[in-house]
Amino acid sequence: MHASRLAEQFETIEKQEHAARLAMWVFLGSETLLFGALFALYGAYRVMYEGEFVESLHHNDVLLGTTNTVILITSSFTVALAIHFVRASRSGLAALMLGVSTLFGAAFLVVKFTEYAAHVREGVLPAGMYSLAAGQQPPGGAIIGATLYWLMTGLHALHVVAGMILLAVVGIGCARKVYSAERYVAVENAGLYWHLVDLVWIFLWPLFYLTD
Repeated sequence: MHASRLAEQFETIEKQEHAARLAMWVFLGSETLLFGALFALYGAYRVMYEGEFVESLHHNDVLLGTTNTVILITSSFTVALAIHFVRASRSGLAALMLGVSTLFGAAFLVVKFTEYAAHVREGVLPAGMYSLAAGQQPPGGAIIGATLYWLMTGLHALHVVAGMILLAVVGIGCARKVYSAERYVAVENAGLYWHLVDLVWIFLWPLFYLTD
């Protein structure tokens, strides 16, 4: 970020960057509250309908869920490398790492939508669309479990898409040498967002894949 991009309402570039960091942390806090509320909802319904709730989780593919966990953890590592490289004035390598991270995000979505397609074929859908193979209506707890699965993992997938866009934008900026070792707050904020996306999945993975 060059000094020429100083917004009118800020006196110095340092104050502008401090505001950008603060805004990102506030945003991440709101995202944490959102997913925290969903996790609490998951916990409450699981206690209320323990057996029926678990029934809906049997359709989830542990191998695909674990593969996506590895993909996101690896992508967080490449994002951290990108921030390291931009701090070291190696913008080309930073751009490369951000591009690799974006591809990891795409790979995550491919795996996730492969699993979604299997759920659709099996009739494991949210709310009243959930049906058993014999055409029977599943118990209420299983319907709630499937609905929360689609809601929470779908919302997370949207965050992955948003994160990929952020990483791609700052990656292009690094390739064009927009950022420097002194001015890289946009790269840092994009990395923070991506780490949150990774962290949320770290909680979703055991809840929907390892606890049935």
